Amino acid sequence: MKTLLLMRHAKSDWSADFGRDHERPLNERGVRSARLMGRLLASEGHVPQLIVTSTAVRARSTASIANEAGKWGAEVVLEPGLYGSGADAAVQVAASAPEVDRLMLVGHQPTWSILVSILTGSSVDMRTATAAVIEFDIPGWTDVVGAKGEVVAEFQPRDYEGTEFDRG
Repeated sequence: MKTLLLMRHAKSDWSADFGRDHERPLNERGVRSARLMGRLLASEGHVPQLIVTSTAVRARSTASIANEAGKWGAEVVLEPGLYGSGADAAVQVAASAPEVDRLMLVGHQPTWSILVSILTGSSVDMRTATAAVIEFDIPGWTDVVGAKGEVVAEFQPRDYEGTEFDRG
């Protein structure tokens, strides 16, 4: 059994002086949402062992902040192929991951919604900082190509604003 956590980057700051899109940072709400999601996923037992993230600043920051806030202790690996690419590329990134049981990919829309649909046949509204938890009955990540998983949980930070996960 393998678990894939797909997390969209948190809310970015369009008013920041960032130059290229790749360098756009998180805004204050995005930082807060990334922290909330880190704590929430830890509380729900969905702690990744490895995080593979897009190289975009907003995605890297989301991964790092959630990892720290949730005390996950996961290794974070930067993957250029998750920025500006499609769902097929993301599946290949998962397929080439080391053999951990719980893998998280952090990336972007519209790829993440399309990816959930391809992997499960389900639809998840992948708003900023949303995490979808997908389980696969496969022995290894190389088997994820063409496999059908099941969305077992989805978390949107707005549903937890003002809770204990939003404090601290």
